[in-house]
Amino acid sequence: MSDDASPKGAITSERPDEERAAELAAVREALEGLRRELQLRFGGGAAEPAGERSLPNAELFADLRRSLATLGMSERSGEVDEFGMDEVVVRRARPVLQFLYDRYWRVDLAGAEHLPEKGPCLLVANRSGLLPYDGLIITHTVEQLRSPAARPRFFVADWLMTLPFAQPYLARLGGVRACRENAERLLGDGHFVVVFPEGMKGAAKVFRDRYRLQRFGRGGVIRVALETGVPVVPIGIVGAEEAHPVLFKWTPPGRVLPFVPVTPTFPLLGPLGALPLPTKWMVRIGAPLELSELGPEAARDELLLSRLTEDLRAEIQALVDTGLREREGVWS
Repeated sequence: MSDDASPKGAITSERPDEERAAELAAVREALEGLRRELQLRFGGGAAEPAGERSLPNAELFADLRRSLATLGMSERSGEVDEFGMDEVVVRRARPVLQFLYDRYWRVDLAGAEHLPEKGPCLLVANRSGLLPYDGLIITHTVEQLRSPAARPRFFVADWLMTLPFAQPYLARLGGVRACRENAERLLGDGHFVVVFPEGMKGAAKVFRDRYRLQRFGRGGVIRVALETGVPVVPIGIVGAEEAHPVLFKWTPPGRVLPFVPVTPTFPLLGPLGALPLPTKWMVRIGAPLELSELGPEAARDELLLSRLTEDLRAEIQALVDTGLREREGVWS
């Protein structure tokens, strides 16, 4: 009985293995057929050999991933310089800046003959208001007088460059964090660089102190000019401080911002109050201060630095005073 049972057991034990093998083969064949169909539909070419392990629609997924990564970012060119300036954004902003220059602020320019034909050059101006409209207008002025290729980079205070809603737009338009290292790199590359030595003290002035230049720090601008041998061009701006007249400053408890400016329209009118007023602007460009003859070693003379810095501040103050005298009124 054991001899008869043995062959039967052998037969019944082999049959399930054969069935499972056949089922697996059928599944593999079905999957391979599906893979070939997907490859033909989405892969853009002939089916891959059966031995390939790559996804048949990998290119489709790659295109989809790239599209999702740039969703809502069509205004960006994807090609920016090392400081973040985007030529596409700059090109689209030019009509707006031209409208502000010609129609809204009606900029009156004098002293254009003092601007060098090309960089490197330090353009030093008085600081006017919290938002860098003055830097944008100087940048646009130089671009009109020279060429788009000569577009300057304007320095922006640390606290403003760290704000998430402001930093990307300012950087794309040519705004650069204000520091000595950035100045040296930009000047080394032959750029015009717009700086505001008053810093936060100038931006935070209340209306009663308008157009009174504050102290120029520790002579950083003159030091960089001496070490790099570039000319320093003083610029006086009138009109920007009335565009956002700060009546007084309120310090919020959270200290998210250094202070909240209170103007005749902000925060009374909400977001609309942040729009600048259509004041009359005067831009006066002074003769360059040629410091190259002093040599880089002069940058170690603290007394000389202090004297040259004060001379520069006095020159810009004189340009501002000239603009105030020549302007008929705040609005015209």
